[in-house]
Amino acid sequence: MNSYADVWKIVLDRLKAQFSELTVQTWFDEIDVVTLEDSAFVLHCGNRFKKNMIEARFSKEIKAALKDVFSADLEVKILDNEQLEAYHGVRPDHPGGPEGSEGFTFETFVIGPQNKLAYAAARSVAEGSASKSYNPLFIYGDSGLGKTHLLYAISHQHAKTFPDHKIVYVKGDDFINDYVMLVRSGRAEEFRAKYRDADLLLVDDIQFVAGKEQVQIEFFYTFNALYEAGHQIVLTSDRPPREMTLLDDRLRTRFEWGLMADVAPPDYETRLAIIKNRAAIMGLSLPDSVTEYVAENITSNVRQIEGTLNKIAAYWDLLGSQLDEESVSRAIEDMLKKDNEFVPSPALIIAQTCKYYGVDEETIRGKNQGRDAVNARQVSMYLIRRMSNYSLEEIGKEFCGKDHSTVLHSLRKVEKQMREDPAFAETVKDLTANINARQ
Repeated sequence: MNSYADVWKIVLDRLKAQFSELTVQTWFDEIDVVTLEDSAFVLHCGNRFKKNMIEARFSKEIKAALKDVFSADLEVKILDNEQLEAYHGVRPDHPGGPEGSEGFTFETFVIGPQNKLAYAAARSVAEGSASKSYNPLFIYGDSGLGKTHLLYAISHQHAKTFPDHKIVYVKGDDFINDYVMLVRSGRAEEFRAKYRDADLLLVDDIQFVAGKEQVQIEFFYTFNALYEAGHQIVLTSDRPPREMTLLDDRLRTRFEWGLMADVAPPDYETRLAIIKNRAAIMGLSLPDSVTEYVAENITSNVRQIEGTLNKIAAYWDLLGSQLDEESVSRAIEDMLKKDNEFVPSPALIIAQTCKYYGVDEETIRGKNQGRDAVNARQVSMYLIRRMSNYSLEEIGKEFCGKDHSTVLHSLRKVEKQMREDPAFAETVKDLTANINARQ
């Protein structure tokens, strides 16, 4: 045995015999051997996400392999960049995305028909091969479907491709907080330099700026500065620009200048692929029947699938139970209940709204312009959109075929009134509770 690197190779070979080669390659590709102390084998991993996962799931197996090699019990220390700097006085350079985002790369993103366009566009932008028509890239879809994963992946890949570029990632609400803290304290130039000097600006959940007049003005000028300089902008949102009812028209137009790509809930085949991919990475060996059971029952989004696998892993680790459909069903029973929670139908929402406002269903669905009828109709449209995710066109069909613009006007009016009138906001909250109580 010539070096500590040889020892580590033996350890990896033994891990591959216990887990899949994909698992070992995925989690241990960024591990370096530092040294062997009196009682510990010291490793380095600059990727905190992987470091934490290795410590949580693989420490026991690494220790067992080391004991076979040295015939002695050794601890395993894994140092992150800061710890290695303190240990050796050298900090390795690992450019990439925001802290904690290390595991979210293009390689770990599972592609399906529901996200294929968004993935391809994100990769093109990250590698600098996108045409000008991709600026901005606007990715939209419900929570938990991989929008943030794609932003992180863009950041990591772009940092590798263009190491000299300034990449700025920010959440929509943090952009607002920065504005309040810096601009209002007289440090506007510092704020503008932070965002307008970016070669790549990534904004997650841009919908939060809607309705905030001064913030929208600032973002408008930031957008213009970057766009005119030919710098790339990538935005994510839970809805397309035309459905952001409180968004400034100038921003709405600019958000639609480039490429808009939606992400939708994964279909059965994609869910199967996601489960197999995540299970392999986590070192879980799932029977096909269990994989299929999870794919059939956890259907809403990728985040729920990942949460389900974490629960299964914990159940397995803590109880040592055999993984079959029955044990998995027990392990994720609470998640299944949440996932299968009913989605209220438009008929139920309209019925409860009629009851609350004291109007009949024919009135609310028809053309009556009385004040109570109009209020009830607009609130019904808003609740249908929020609780059932019907499209604007589908909502209009529930109300004598009202057109897209009429429904959009109603949504804007309800959102505006909720912001300005706390009592009205409580009314909508009460109605929502009443509808949920009908399940």
